[in-house]
Amino acid sequence: MTSHDVDRELVARVQRGDKQAFGLLVEKYQRKLARLLQRLIRDPAEVEDVTQEAFIRAYRALPAFRGESAFYTWLYRIGVNTAKNHLMAMGRRAPGAVEATEAEGLDEGEQLRDINTPENVLMSKEIAATVNAAIAELPEELRNAIQLRELDGLSYEEIAQIMNCPIGTVRSRIFRARDAISHRLRPLLEPRKDRRW
Repeated sequence: MTSHDVDRELVARVQRGDKQAFGLLVEKYQRKLARLLQRLIRDPAEVEDVTQEAFIRAYRALPAFRGESAFYTWLYRIGVNTAKNHLMAMGRRAPGAVEATEAEGLDEGEQLRDINTPENVLMSKEIAATVNAAIAELPEELRNAIQLRELDGLSYEEIAQIMNCPIGTVRSRIFRARDAISHRLRPLLEPRKDRRW
């Protein structure tokens, strides 16, 4: 039984009045949704409140959920809309960049420990900051597409459902976003004559 099958069964149980089944969905997705919302809202207390509000909205809307998309895709949309509404009510806009620590937190294995020289650590931080700046400058539809693909790991089909556009459009947006990021990174990655290391 796949994760989607489990979700479908839990949703059906909630729609038949089983409140415990919704508790299982909350347990499964609460941390994942909160991590998503942290990119939009910086204050941890606000993230917690907005996550809770998103689940309340999802619970109220669940009787109308028809299962045309995956449950998480549907919940994701509710979460993002709830966060945007919260930020608008507070007179703020959602930030475009992700934290540099997300880009730096990748463990590539034992062999990389030997190359963590101060210069390489500095270069990694510079690359992460450049990627974050490039993402922040992207138009909203490109930024959303690349974040859904690269940070959330969603499939092109799921992104198309969330963004309400054809898969070809999603592929084009992701390609354009990657191209823009790559263009910003090129000067950092090309060897420079004045560099000794």
